[in-house]
Amino acid sequence: MNMTVNDCFKTGYIAFAGRPNVGKSTLFNSLLNQKAAIVTHKPQTTRNRVLGILNSETCQIICLDTPGLIDPETLLQQSLVKTARSTMTEADLLYVIISADSGITPEDEQAFALARESGTPLICIINKTDLVTKQDLLPVIRDLHAMHGFETIIPVSALKKQGMDELLAASLDRLPAGPALYPPDIISDEPERFFVAEIIREQIFLQFGAEVPYATAVVISGFTERPGRKDVISASVIVERPSQKGIIIGKGGQAVKKLGQSARHEIEKFLGRPVFLDLHVQVRKGWRKDPARLKELGYS
Repeated sequence: MNMTVNDCFKTGYIAFAGRPNVGKSTLFNSLLNQKAAIVTHKPQTTRNRVLGILNSETCQIICLDTPGLIDPETLLQQSLVKTARSTMTEADLLYVIISADSGITPEDEQAFALARESGTPLICIINKTDLVTKQDLLPVIRDLHAMHGFETIIPVSALKKQGMDELLAASLDRLPAGPALYPPDIISDEPERFFVAEIIREQIFLQFGAEVPYATAVVISGFTERPGRKDVISASVIVERPSQKGIIIGKGGQAVKKLGQSARHEIEKFLGRPVFLDLHVQVRKGWRKDPARLKELGYS
C-alpha cells in the first residue's frame, strides 16, 4: 500500500447513520468485505460505535457503524443515541441510510434532521433495493431529491453487494487527500475481546425472543491465549431479572449450552483458532436505567 501523501491517495472517516433495521451493519460489512459488525433481524442490535478499516492501493476508509437513531426511553438508549450523534459530527462523510421496502418513514425524517444538524457532508443511501422494483424505487428517489434536498442518492443492496462500486466512487470524491492513519494489515482498532463479546451478544439476539436480548449485556472477564492449545475465554451474560436468567440458562442448562456452542463456533471462525468458552449468567437489576451500571458495562 502506498503510505505517502499525494493527490491521489484518500483517507477519511465515514459514519453510518439511520433508524434501526435499515441495514447499516450489513452495509458496513459489505463495504468492508468482511464481518466486523454483528447483524440480526432484530432492530437496535448495534450498541457501540464499531470501527472498521477498508484498505486499498488508493485509499484508506475508516468506517464507523453506529446505533440506530430513535427516541430514547431508557438511559441505555440515551447513551446509544449520544454515541451515534457524536460519531456523526466527527466524520468526514455521513451515510444516511433508509430501507427501500418501507419508503421514507417519520423515523427516517427524524434521522435526516439529526444528520443535517451534524454539519457533515451527506450521501443518502437507499438500501434493500433487492426487495423492491425499479418502479417502486423511482418515487422514493424523487421525494429524497425534491422534498428532502439530497443531492447524492445511491441505491444499493448491501445483502447482495449491489451498488458498492458506485457508493465507493461517490465516497472517494468527497474524502480528503492524505496519508493512511492505520497500518494496512488491521481491520479495526478494537481488541479481539470486543468482537468476542459482540459475537456472543449476536447469538443471544438470534436465539432468544421478546425482551431478553435487549436486557442483556456481555462482559469478557478472561481471555487467555495459549499457542498450540485452545484459547480460554470466560464471559458473563448480564441480565436484569432472575426470570431472564432462567430463560438464558434454560431447562437443565440446555439453552445456555446451545448459546455457548453457537457462540464458540462463530468466535473460532472470527479468530481462526480453537477456543474454550465458559459462559456465566449474572443478574444486575435494572442495569439499563442505572448510570453506574451503564458506565461499568461501557455504555456511558
